[in-house]
Amino acid sequence: MNPPIRKIAVFTGNRAEYGLQYPILKAIAAHPNLEYFLLVSGAHLQEDFGYTLREIQEDGFKVHAEVKLDMEEDTLFSTAQAIGSGVLSLSRILDKIKPDFLVVYADRFEGFSAVISGTQMNIPTAHIEGGDLTEGGALDDSVRHAMTKLAHLHFTTNEKAADRVRRLGEEPWRVFNVGFPAVDLIVSGDFANPKELKEKYGMSRDMPLVIFTQHSVTTEFEDAANQVKPSLEAMRILAKEECQVIVTYPNNDAGGRRIIKEIEKLRKEKLNNIKIHESLGRFYFHGTLNLCGRVGRGVCVGNSSGGIKETPSMGCPVVNIGSRQKGRLRGDNIIDVDYNKDEILAAIRKALYDEEFRKKCHNGKSPYGAGNAGKQIANILATIDINLALLQKKMTY
Repeated sequence: MNPPIRKIAVFTGNRAEYGLQYPILKAIAAHPNLEYFLLVSGAHLQEDFGYTLREIQEDGFKVHAEVKLDMEEDTLFSTAQAIGSGVLSLSRILDKIKPDFLVVYADRFEGFSAVISGTQMNIPTAHIEGGDLTEGGALDDSVRHAMTKLAHLHFTTNEKAADRVRRLGEEPWRVFNVGFPAVDLIVSGDFANPKELKEKYGMSRDMPLVIFTQHSVTTEFEDAANQVKPSLEAMRILAKEECQVIVTYPNNDAGGRRIIKEIEKLRKEKLNNIKIHESLGRFYFHGTLNLCGRVGRGVCVGNSSGGIKETPSMGCPVVNIGSRQKGRLRGDNIIDVDYNKDEILAAIRKALYDEEFRKKCHNGKSPYGAGNAGKQIANILATIDINLALLQKKMTY
């Protein structure tokens, strides 16, 4: 007799998070004993940030619920309000679906509302990417560790993170080091090739390429505009040096709209070699990293976690700006700089033209797994016992 099919509710709140959840969703959809229920929220539903719900639908996934959050302003008050509205909306949706598991990713405020809703309704909740550190002045670490303490299962991206989760008092049998899901896509070659990038975005292998994304640091959100200005000035200079520059929008954290205002000032200048997009989408973003790395000459610039975690497998150099990713486990392909135009330019030129450094990037290894995280997660969700022991957590300290 076949086991009953388990209903897996998967929550996603922004474009970067969805790109990392993609292989997990694919693995759940392919598993004979699982079915997914996709809950879409946050920036996916905001025109200001690209309305990336469209990308999810274009990938062929059915969206079962749209969870709108009350976040209209660029403030921390609005973020707190959004968490509250998320709990209200998600609890109603989860009560209707009655899933066997809720899967939530990382450290976003949208996901925090999902974890609160699920755990308070006795829905077994699986948290992905717990135990990581950023230490960069954002609220990510606090939110991530709070989500860990609420969740029932933990899928970490590296062994250091798994050890950190266990040291937070989580029982070892709840913790699984599965690796970083994005590596699944990279290993399988599931990203745009140079021809597709040329046709879609006009990217060329014949010119150096800079892909730039800078987010707000949430504990410093009032400085977001001033922090991005040196970076954008560096982009102007590089464009005049015959580099092709791709600028994408930040996420919807407090301070994000301040960065967008500065980006839109740059757009109005209509400079040659600079193109601005709200989002590339995970398929084209990973293809761009590949073009910057092993098959072309480029660099990823900014302060996104993707710049730290997704680039090593592509052999892509990175210039990491500011403190936002300070504590991340990283490969040998990262150059750290401050919010200083001259430092940023010097680091980018090193990443583009220092052949010894580029060789080190190309030959480096990712510290984030072998590329089979999605299948591991799906198999565990399909087979682990759902019982009181799973729901009734015990602290090990």
